[in-house]
Amino acid sequence: MATNKNNTTLYTGVTNNLERRSFEHKNKLVKGFTSKYNIYKIVWYDVFDSPSEAISAEKKIKGWTRAKKINLITSANQDFQDLDPSQAQDDRKSSFEIKN
Repeated sequence: MATNKNNTTLYTGVTNNLERRSFEHKNKLVKGFTSKYNIYKIVWYDVFDSPSEAISAEKKIKGWTRAKKINLITSANQDFQDLDPSQAQDDRKSSFEIKN
């Protein structure tokens, strides 16, 4: 999931390359919801073995309340830090990245 500077708008999406997608968000390269609401900060993600698993999880989360989404984010990222993989300190590579 991604959000804006003040963590007021949440976005859930699927990608096969989180580093590229994060760059696109930060530079507003794709017109639409994320550029309109200045969504650029990756605050939660998970990695899946297949596109269908990722899409299923995305649809499930999109149906959640805002409170439930925030609980998911804060369970792993209490301060809503940017988890941009290009700046990551750990080996996590992926909002829903599909393993290659």
